[in-house]
Order: sequence, then C-alpha cells, then structure tokens
Amino acid sequence: MKNSYEKYIPFSGVKMESREWPSKAITKAPAWCSVDLRDGNQALVDPMDLEEKLQMFQMLVKIGFKEIEIGFPSASDTEFEITRRLIEGGYIPDDVAIQVLVQSRPHLIKRTFEAVRGAKNVIIHFYNSTSPMQRKIVFRKDMDGIVDIAVKGAQLIAELSEKEAGNGTNIQFEYSPESFSQTEPDFAVRICSEVMRALGASPEHKVILNLPNTVECCMPNGYADEVEYLCRHLPNRESTVISVHPHNDRGTGVAAAEFAMLAGAERVEGTLFGNGERTGNVDLVTVALNMYTQGVDPKLDFHDIPKIRSIYEKSTHMKVPPRQPYAGDLVFTAFSGSHQDAISKGMSYMHSVGSDHWEVPYLPIDPKDVGREYEPVIRINSQSGKGGASYVLETGYGYKLPKAMQPEFGAVVKKTCDEAGRELGPDEIFSLFKKTYFEPCKGYGLRKYSFENLGREGGARVAFRGEVEFGGRHYGISGTGNGPVDAFFSGLAAAGVDGYRFISYEEQALSKGSDSKAVAYVKIGVPDGKEAFGVGVDDDISAAAVKAVICAMVRADTATRV
Repeated sequence: MKNSYEKYIPFSGVKMESREWPSKAITKAPAWCSVDLRDGNQALVDPMDLEEKLQMFQMLVKIGFKEIEIGFPSASDTEFEITRRLIEGGYIPDDVAIQVLVQSRPHLIKRTFEAVRGAKNVIIHFYNSTSPMQRKIVFRKDMDGIVDIAVKGAQLIAELSEKEAGNGTNIQFEYSPESFSQTEPDFAVRICSEVMRALGASPEHKVILNLPNTVECCMPNGYADEVEYLCRHLPNRESTVISVHPHNDRGTGVAAAEFAMLAGAERVEGTLFGNGERTGNVDLVTVALNMYTQGVDPKLDFHDIPKIRSIYEKSTHMKVPPRQPYAGDLVFTAFSGSHQDAISKGMSYMHSVGSDHWEVPYLPIDPKDVGREYEPVIRINSQSGKGGASYVLETGYGYKLPKAMQPEFGAVVKKTCDEAGRELGPDEIFSLFKKTYFEPCKGYGLRKYSFENLGREGGARVAFRGEVEFGGRHYGISGTGNGPVDAFFSGLAAAGVDGYRFISYEEQALSKGSDSKAVAYVKIGVPDGKEAFGVGVDDDISAAAVKAVICAMVRADTATRV
C-alpha cells in the first residue's frame, strides 16, 4: 500500500445522542478484583510457581482485595493443583471469594467445578468472544451461534451450581463477552441479557457482567460510551454488577477504567502495577491512589508501597519502572530547580501553618502515606537550582542556609555536578558544604575569648576580648559594640584591620535539646568591594557568630591583611 496507515480500520464507536458520564465524579471505591494470579501470571515469561503464587495471594489479601482471580484451573494440571492447594491449605479467608476463569465449553466447565469443590466463596467467571472479527475469523459463526455458546455454558454452570450449593459453597456467576469494546453495542446488550436469563439473575442473586476492553482499540471516552450504552439498554439492570476489565494497548488503561466508573461500572478487574498481556492490564495501584488523592477512600491498603513492590518483583521477576506512578523510584524526586524551590516552600508552609490538608506543589500525594520518605524527594544534578542543595542540607543535616546564601552554595554544587557529569548524593553535598565553608578555615579561628555585657544605658553594649589565630599566628583582639559581631569588628579595626562591612547575620540551633550546637551565618563586605559568607558552629551562639566572621574573611582571602 502507498500509505501503510490506510490499512487500519477506524473505531466506529457508539452513536450517543447524549451522555451522562462526563458530568459525574468518582465518590466511592468500586469492588476490586485482582487478576494478578491469572491474567498477570499468564503474561509472565516464567509463570509463578506454587510458592510465588501463594506469597502473592497472601499479599493481595493483606492489601484488602475481597475478590481474587487465582487461575484457569481447567487449562493445566499446574493451575488445577494451585487451586486445590489454596483451598485445602486453608489460605482463603472466609470474607474473600476466589475467582476462576473458564471458557464457555462443557468439559472445561465441569473440570473447573472439580477444582473449586470445598471452597466457601467462589466466582465462576466464564466467557466467549463476541466481536465481528472473532466471529468471522476464530469461531466462523453468526451472532446466533455465538449467543448459543454463551447460553449453553450459562445453563450448565447454573445446573452444576445447584449441586454444589448443598456442599456449603457460595457460588456467584460472572460472564464476560470477551472483546466487548469491539462488539456491536446492541449485540453486547443482547448476549448479556440472554446469559442473565439463563443464570436466573435477580436483585437478590446478581450476575457480574464483566465488560472487557480486551484490546484497547479506542480512546477512553469511547469505552465509557459503550459502558453507559449497555447500562442504559440492558433489561433488569438492577440484577447485575457491571464490571470492567481494561487493558492498556493504547496506554490509557487507567483513564478507561476511571471513565468507565463514571459511566456506571461498579467493579474493576486489574493487576498491581499493570502487569498483563501485551502492554498490560489496568494498574490498580494507580487507579486506587488516584482516588486517594481526591479524598476518596479506595478501600485498599497501599501504605507500604515499597514492601508491596518488593514482593511483586520477587514473585513475578518483573521490575517496576522508575517513573511508574506512586511506586517508581523517581516519582517523588525533583531535579529541576523551580520544582525543588516550590516543593521546599510547600514543606515549610505545611510545617508553619499546621494545615490539615496536603498542599505541596508538584507532589499530589504525601510520600509518607505510601511508605516513601521525604529525604530523596529533592536530588541534585546539573539541572538543580539554588534551593535544592539547601533543602538537602536542612532536611538531612540540620543546616538551614539563609535565602541570600543559597545562590552562592547552589553555584558551587552546580559546578561540581557539571564536572562530575552526574547527580550528587546527600553525603556528597554535605561534604562539599564542609569543604566550601569549613576546610578553608583550618589554621584560622577563635582560640580564647570572652564577652562582657556592659549594660543597657544608652543602648546595649558588649565587650569582646580574645585571641584569634590566622595562618599559625595569634593576635589579641579587643573591642566594644552593640553586639558580639559589632564588638569583634571594632576589635579588628583597633588592631588595624579595617574596611570590613557587616551586611547580614542569621542564627539557628543545629539540633534540639540542652546540648544543641548553634550555627551562625554571616555575610560581610571586604575592602576590595567583594562580599562573602561565612559559617560558624559552637556551643555558644556569640562564639559561633565570631567564627562565622572569621570564616567569611578567610574565604574572601583577606587573612593576610591582619
């Protein structure tokens, strides 16, 4: 063909005169069904063994899933054995229903009932494909023939369920018109209503109608239209639970699930982190936590995402990508300077006002709610801004740099990142901080000192007397001023070291408690017109201030003037 794209047939969609779903909102959690052990498992290069499946099943129970599709027991002896192990081993809580999948074929249905015998709550999930392509190519049957397959399967399942009812097993029915999203809407309504009739559906004994987006072939709004159309036109709608099973072929599985819930779906089938055939199933972690960020309880417990991810990766031998929503290594990480600045300000705002609501730019969810930490939120590379490095110093090491000082140290960090060609870790940033502000002052410092309060008459006055070391030589300094820093500057001038200007001063406690050290940050102007910052640390805040002045002088390379 001249243009290869012309060989594809556009999705026709549902002709809707009006639709209600766009104006609705998700206000409560759906019923969730995990299909990790069946749909997810069959998509693995190396399917889970018995122990891996058991570990995954137990984790799904802890998360809060009440319906778990455990396998396709009629497909192989391995699947049959796993089903029996879960039942006979007593691993299934009384409030959890196991779901088993089977094609609408008599001998497979009978084998499936053998597999689930003795279980307390079971969902028999049967299916046959209904789309025009499947009818034409795979089954070579017309619509009547496809309906006949579904109805005969439903009749046999209803008959076998009657026999099992006396054994204490509570059985619920689920039917999937596979390839629903590619099936004519009116035919989907027809086959679903015929199956409901064969199963004796009623408001007291609802049938789950599962509407699979088996191959995601349209935009998510088109799928929502199909779901709403079926909900509107299905007889005895009150006798059904509308379920959806979105896949992710177009990369919009999450949106398709959310739109389908707006359109009437009450139940969602999917997998953790979206594992499944081709590009995967809908990611239930993302759907559930999307609801959580909107103030809706998803009824699933994802407070420890790192542990869930660890078990998932161990059981499936799959890896969660670093940008996977909520769970990836980098989803709570900001390298951009503007992002870092906004996040840092958001954190400070939350702390200062004690807000009951989460209000941090660029972070739609509190990392701690899903078991993540704040420390890695801001990471430093050559794209990072002045606020990123200061955030790392504050949250990791307790140094809260003054705003005016942040550009100076940020430039040092940025230059180092450029030279290294990679990001810097927190310990590397702290080492760079010490190298920039502490190491240059080795051989310089305050050796002996005393401060005396001279009283407040005419304004507070402080006297400084001490010994300062510069380059291995000791100098006696004494002076008075309206505070420790001013008194020290006065002493320097008296010793012949003049031309220095005090510009700014900030102080903080480095830690809490009676043994806390004090940190002082001083900015000074030096005789040649330059400006420099200095940092001082001491048990005594006055001494810390003087040490900061000395640090600034040394960093400005003025020590030789003394």
